Amino acid sequence: MAEPRVTRDLYNVRLRPTEAAAAPLTDEEEQRFRAVLFSELGNEIADHGSARFPAYTPEDRRRLVDVAHRLTAHWGRQVFVEAEDLTRLRLYLAGHGERTRTLPTGT
Repeated sequence: MAEPRVTRDLYNVRLRPTEAAAAPLTDEEEQRFRAVLFSELGNEIADHGSARFPAYTPEDRRRLVDVAHRLTAHWGRQVFVEAEDLTRLRLYLAGHGERTRTLPTGT
Protein backbone atom coordinates (compact mmCIF):
# COMPACT_ATOMS: atom_id res chain seq x y z
CA MET A 1 0.00 0.00 0.00
CA ALA A 2 1.44 3.41 -0.96
CA GLU A 3 2.05 5.97 1.76
CA PRO A 4 0.08 9.20 1.47
CA ARG A 5 2.11 12.23 0.40
CA VAL A 6 2.36 15.06 2.86
CA THR A 7 2.38 18.56 1.47
CA ARG A 8 4.06 21.16 3.61
CA ASP A 9 3.48 24.85 3.13
CA LEU A 10 6.37 27.15 3.76
CA TYR A 11 5.29 30.49 5.11
CA ASN A 12 7.45 33.60 5.14
CA VAL A 13 10.15 32.05 3.00
CA ARG A 14 11.94 34.56 0.81
CA LEU A 15 14.95 34.44 -1.46
CA ARG A 16 17.92 36.38 -0.21
CA PRO A 17 19.00 39.21 -2.45
CA THR A 18 22.48 38.72 -3.90
CA GLU A 19 23.87 41.73 -2.03
CA ALA A 20 22.93 40.04 1.26
CA ALA A 21 25.45 37.28 0.55
CA ALA A 22 28.59 37.17 2.66
CA ALA A 23 30.76 40.14 1.79
CA PRO A 24 34.53 39.85 1.95
CA LEU A 25 36.17 41.17 5.08
CA THR A 26 37.67 44.63 5.15
CA ASP A 27 41.43 44.84 5.60
CA GLU A 28 41.02 45.69 9.28
CA GLU A 29 38.58 42.82 9.86
CA GLU A 30 40.92 40.44 8.05
CA GLN A 31 43.87 41.49 10.23
CA ARG A 32 41.83 41.10 13.42
CA PHE A 33 40.52 37.70 12.35
CA ARG A 34 44.03 36.44 11.53
CA ALA A 35 45.28 37.75 14.89
CA VAL A 36 42.52 35.83 16.68
CA LEU A 37 43.33 32.67 14.70
CA PHE A 38 47.04 33.13 15.50
CA SER A 39 46.29 33.43 19.22
CA GLU A 40 43.62 30.74 19.56
CA LEU A 41 45.16 28.14 17.26
CA GLY A 42 48.60 28.91 18.68
CA ASN A 43 47.34 28.23 22.21
CA GLU A 44 45.66 24.99 21.08
CA ILE A 45 48.80 23.80 19.31
CA ALA A 46 50.98 24.76 22.28
CA ASP A 47 48.71 22.83 24.66
CA HIS A 48 47.98 19.75 22.53
CA GLY A 49 50.47 19.74 19.66
CA SER A 50 47.77 20.19 17.04
CA ALA A 51 44.58 22.10 16.21
CA ARG A 52 41.74 21.56 13.77
CA PHE A 53 39.75 24.35 12.16
CA PRO A 54 37.05 24.47 9.46
CA ALA A 55 38.12 25.72 6.04
CA TYR A 56 35.15 25.86 3.70
CA THR A 57 36.57 28.25 1.11
CA PRO A 58 39.94 28.78 -0.55
CA GLU A 59 40.25 32.02 1.44
CA ASP A 60 39.76 30.09 4.70
CA ARG A 61 42.53 27.71 3.67
CA ARG A 62 44.84 30.60 2.76
CA ARG A 63 44.23 32.18 6.17
CA LEU A 64 45.10 28.98 8.00
CA VAL A 65 48.25 28.41 5.95
CA ASP A 66 49.27 32.02 6.68
CA VAL A 67 48.66 31.46 10.39
CA ALA A 68 50.84 28.34 10.24
CA HIS A 69 53.62 30.38 8.56
CA ARG A 70 53.35 33.05 11.24
CA LEU A 71 53.43 30.46 14.05
CA THR A 72 56.48 28.82 12.48
CA ALA A 73 58.28 32.17 12.38
CA HIS A 74 57.15 33.07 15.92
CA TRP A 75 58.16 29.78 17.56
CA GLY A 76 61.10 28.81 15.39
CA ARG A 77 59.48 25.36 15.07
CA GLN A 78 57.85 24.02 11.95
CA VAL A 79 54.04 24.08 11.99
CA PHE A 80 52.60 21.73 9.37
CA VAL A 81 49.23 21.99 7.63
CA GLU A 82 47.21 18.97 6.59
CA ALA A 83 43.81 18.67 4.94
CA GLU A 84 41.74 16.22 6.97
CA ASP A 85 38.79 16.36 4.60
CA LEU A 86 37.19 18.84 2.22
CA THR A 87 36.13 21.20 4.99
CA ARG A 88 38.77 20.99 7.72
CA LEU A 89 42.50 21.64 8.06
CA ARG A 90 44.79 20.46 10.81
CA LEU A 91 47.81 22.45 12.00
CA TYR A 92 50.38 20.54 14.02
CA LEU A 93 53.95 20.39 15.26
CA ALA A 94 56.39 17.68 14.18
CA GLY A 95 55.97 14.59 16.32
CA HIS A 96 52.26 15.09 16.93
CA GLY A 97 50.57 12.58 14.67
CA GLU A 98 51.94 13.18 11.20
CA ARG A 99 50.17 11.36 8.44
CA THR A 100 51.42 10.38 5.03
CA ARG A 101 50.23 13.53 3.22
CA THR A 102 51.57 16.72 4.78
CA LEU A 103 52.14 20.19 3.43
CA PRO A 104 55.05 21.95 5.16
CA THR A 105 54.43 25.65 5.53
CA GLY A 106 57.96 26.98 5.89
CA THR A 107 61.06 26.89 3.76
